[in-house]
Amino acid sequence: MRYVEISMEDKKYLTAEEVSDRYRGGVSVGTLRNWRAMRIGPTFVKIGKAVLYPAAELDAWDQKNMIICRAPKRLSMDTSEGA
Repeated sequence: MRYVEISMEDKKYLTAEEVSDRYRGGVSVGTLRNWRAMRIGPTFVKIGKAVLYPAAELDAWDQKNMIICRAPKRLSMDTSEGA
């Protein structure tokens, strides 16, 4: 088995306040605290009292929660008929 050492400088971690800022206040520090208690929301690391969110995990969480919108077929048909 091969082990790879990753230092804190190699990975980017955000505090709860920085995560709240990342989402422009749409997710408050209190909401993050509640989500941690319920074991929902983005993945986090807890070291002693410090709670840190790996940036790569936040990116993955964003992708998982992405909603893709498409125009309904009826709308796309209407635009081609009007030409």
